[in-house]
Amino acid sequence: MKKACLYIRVSTDEQADKGFSQRDQAERLQIHCAKNDIDVKKIIFEDYSAKTFNRPEWIKLLAELMLIK
Repeated sequence: MKKACLYIRVSTDEQADKGFSQRDQAERLQIHCAKNDIDVKKIIFEDYSAKTFNRPEWIKLLAELMLIK
């Protein structure tokens, strides 16, 4: 079975208001994973801008993935 960490991010209230809320993203991704036999190991929520990858939760995820290797 495939495994996944879901990284869910919105940077503005406008994005959240237009149907891209973190909750909506999480639901859609979990449905996709369930349909495709993908085991969700972790769900990560972030609300930092996409202008940079200097985001706290993103950095934590990368650090965890480096430990797995």
